[in-house]
Amino acid sequence: MAAATNSILLKLKPKIKIKICNPLFGYPRSNSSASPSIPHLFSTTTLPYADADSDCSSEIKATADANPNFIHPSTDVHPNAIIGHGVSVGPFCTIGSSVKLGNGCRLYPGSHVFGNTEIGDHCLLMPGAVVGDHLPGRTVLGCNNVIGHHAVIGVKCQDLKYKPGDECFLHIGDNNEIREHTSIHRSSKSSDKTVIGDNNLIMGSCHIAHDCNIGNNNIFANNTLLAGHVVVEDYTHTAGAIVVHQFCHIGSFSFVGGGSVVSQDVPKYTMVVGERAELRGLNLEGLRRNGFTATEIKSLRTAYRNIFMPVDSNSTSFEERITKVEEDKELGKITAVCTMIQSLRDSFAQNRRGICKFRYFSGS
Repeated sequence: MAAATNSILLKLKPKIKIKICNPLFGYPRSNSSASPSIPHLFSTTTLPYADADSDCSSEIKATADANPNFIHPSTDVHPNAIIGHGVSVGPFCTIGSSVKLGNGCRLYPGSHVFGNTEIGDHCLLMPGAVVGDHLPGRTVLGCNNVIGHHAVIGVKCQDLKYKPGDECFLHIGDNNEIREHTSIHRSSKSSDKTVIGDNNLIMGSCHIAHDCNIGNNNIFANNTLLAGHVVVEDYTHTAGAIVVHQFCHIGSFSFVGGGSVVSQDVPKYTMVVGERAELRGLNLEGLRRNGFTATEIKSLRTAYRNIFMPVDSNSTSFEERITKVEEDKELGKITAVCTMIQSLRDSFAQNRRGICKFRYFSGS
């Protein structure tokens, strides 16, 4: 009886051969049993995009001028939203009333953009990504950014001092890859903002809290957690599962070892590691990879030893050792050494946290 019923249902259900070119997945596929009552996801007559190696890329390019955007019928797009040219929006997305999408953006199924949010050209939102929030203030993303699966960007901070109704801001630069399940929060007050620069790789499950200021060309491995007001300069690298205390500064070209808890500043060019992170020498591999010359590295090593590894630590104070390196005729001419010295001095300025602890027997 069941077999007979299935046979009747199959005869009643029309079979339609549909070639589907999906710009959000980049390959053609066939559907031999699609029902006309179900909206098809990406038909070749409406899509302007496909990858260059797709079998149907030429067909899509041919229709691009006639229909420059693809917005799936199941998507909720507010009529006041501003959509650029060549935008592809998959099914079950949401685009709010104050949203601006740049040219060539792609929103995968189930991604959402809310609030006063501006997204630059050629950004990619993976499935489940959320950008922006219904809050006073603004979220701005530059061009060529990738927002990973279920990442949450530009939402309300978790600072209890935040007052509902205050404006809060997030500015993200260009060419950043923000991977799955990462959270990045807006500022906690209208006089500040959370800032992320350009060319950063932020791996899965990272957290960047309110009012952080992140520079350029940084790499944050999985589960890097930055508390509020943390400053990260340029070309830093964190290993996995590290925690940074609020108001700490991470200097340029530094490295934070896996599992570290950073509660004080990390000077430029250095490496820290530990449950309470301690200085463990210079980030030599990072310096080499970023084009520092042999002379610069040798000078930095000499300066580091003189400051952090004195023969008799009781004979001179920390400040005296820094001054001695500054006054050295040879070391004083090396820009990298002068920059490291300034980084050390800045860490002991008012409202700063000092530098991570160091051991005299550690070093490069």
